[in-house]
Amino acid sequence: MTAAQFPLRMTTSWLREQYAASKLAPRDVVAEMIRRSVVDEHMNIWIAPPDADTIEPYLKRLETMDRSAPLWGIPFAIKDNIDLANVPTTAGCPAFAYTPDAHAAVVQRLIEAGAIPLGKTNLDQFATGLVGTRSPYGETHNALKPELISGGSSSGSAVAVARGHAVFALGTDTAGSGRVPAALNGLIGLKPSLGSWPTRGVVPACRSLDCVTVFAHELEDAMRVDGVARGPDAADPWTRTVVRRSPELPKRLLLPGGDWPFFGPYASRYEAAWRQAERKAAQLGIEVQTIDYALFAEAAAVLYDGPWVAERWSALGAFIDAHPGAAFPVTEQVLRSGSGDRHDAASVFSAMHRIQALKHEAAKLLEDAALLLPTAGGTWSRDEVRADPIRTNSDMGRWTNHCNLLDLCAIAVPAGEAAPDVPFGITLFAVSGGEDMLAELAIRWADPSGESSPRSYRGSEEQPMTTTFVAVCGLHMRGYPLEPQMKAHGAAFVKEAKTASKYKLYRLPTSPAKPGLVKQEKGGSAIELEIWEMPLAAFGRFAALIPAPLGIGKVELADGTEVPGFVCEGYAAADAEDVTFAGSWRNVQLLKNN
Repeated sequence: MTAAQFPLRMTTSWLREQYAASKLAPRDVVAEMIRRSVVDEHMNIWIAPPDADTIEPYLKRLETMDRSAPLWGIPFAIKDNIDLANVPTTAGCPAFAYTPDAHAAVVQRLIEAGAIPLGKTNLDQFATGLVGTRSPYGETHNALKPELISGGSSSGSAVAVARGHAVFALGTDTAGSGRVPAALNGLIGLKPSLGSWPTRGVVPACRSLDCVTVFAHELEDAMRVDGVARGPDAADPWTRTVVRRSPELPKRLLLPGGDWPFFGPYASRYEAAWRQAERKAAQLGIEVQTIDYALFAEAAAVLYDGPWVAERWSALGAFIDAHPGAAFPVTEQVLRSGSGDRHDAASVFSAMHRIQALKHEAAKLLEDAALLLPTAGGTWSRDEVRADPIRTNSDMGRWTNHCNLLDLCAIAVPAGEAAPDVPFGITLFAVSGGEDMLAELAIRWADPSGESSPRSYRGSEEQPMTTTFVAVCGLHMRGYPLEPQMKAHGAAFVKEAKTASKYKLYRLPTSPAKPGLVKQEKGGSAIELEIWEMPLAAFGRFAALIPAPLGIGKVELADGTEVPGFVCEGYAAADAEDVTFAGSWRNVQLLKNN
């Protein structure tokens, strides 16, 4: 395939079609990504650009992986405040750089699911900014109109996806950094619920508010990444199990009332695009309510005017003091605003209590509802930002800064253009755990008729699938060492059951010993097992963790139905002990202990 035949919009669905038809191999795709990064070098997208030698071990790994892994062969970019093993992490500051020997937790999960890490992307230094110009590695150009800002702080990640350098990219989001660049470059930007993705291996901005995010062209790709990345990390004290809410459409759609000042060289066109979005919202078949935006505006103001800016200083102040002149001047100015005696302990608690009250109000307002806002009220040229870096950056966060302080999740969605090659975007907000509801709403936004949707996310035409049964026959059962892994992926025990009388059970020579369930062409016995129910969004990442010779396949139950479950490749039986006579792994363990 020639370079001209690669689409600019690289998506998982397109790549999978090419792989299945043997028209492309991952190595071909990576070569094209490298070529594109060289062509766009002047746009300052990458800090550590794609490099053939660095990527080679990941390509070799794919040769031994199951191609059904959820992200097999899908190349992705990583914001350079997120660790990729053996590649320097700079956070946009050369003097700060270090070389990690391990991947960030979320990067590790993606690699285990078959994704190919390409390199590290440019950012507003220390993830402090929403404009994409605050980097000693150069100002990242907008993907469509290079004189405009790219948005930040995840500037390079968004532009890498928009320019076809990667299928998806990781960003981070404390004040809007995973949403503003999505809007300014015409992308989907998913900001998951606070704590639902691990942040271990991420340089902190405000550790209590930081989220890892994903940029993609298609909602389906963003949700697939969410399914792999989501879930607690035992080594990360900021992760938590977030209960997923119903994927049904919200009962109410909330829009801000009153006039809001739009800004920048396209201010009037942005306002016109927003009015069009308001009209479209009324056509979605959902009750629309106008609300007073005051509580969200108050929360947004607290992020930089309140003591949370001191949290940034607590993470980076020692470095700034020890390395005078190393930070970008405007970045140092912002960070130092959190130093000194301005924010004493009393002011911290006062702000925490006020935010807790606002969070409570927001949760009541958003019960069975979603909030729809412009992602940004305008944009700026890079020259304008350079001339007035504080005010222009502050304007970009008017609609975004409230999100993490109020414990909301969000999806930024393209919503047409404010002007030719000037994308306009809206953001959908919900309470924690509402990602699936927002995804359904984003689908409706893309097609208000409801006649089409990304079926691999929605499930069947008749009934959206949100969970799957999983047949468990060994260490993942109740009371066994890997039961916590089931619960960490949101699974719940349903019932005890038996397989059809077509299986043999083997004790594999592993440490610890594991069961291997192998279906027989003839004969076999019924084996006792457990049925659990797991969210589909977590199922892909869970399956990617299972080591060979075990895997997930269809298990036939005694009632004739088939469900996904643990199975074992037949070759492993040659060196394993046949324990079919015991009838279950629990009985095998009882016999061993007696």
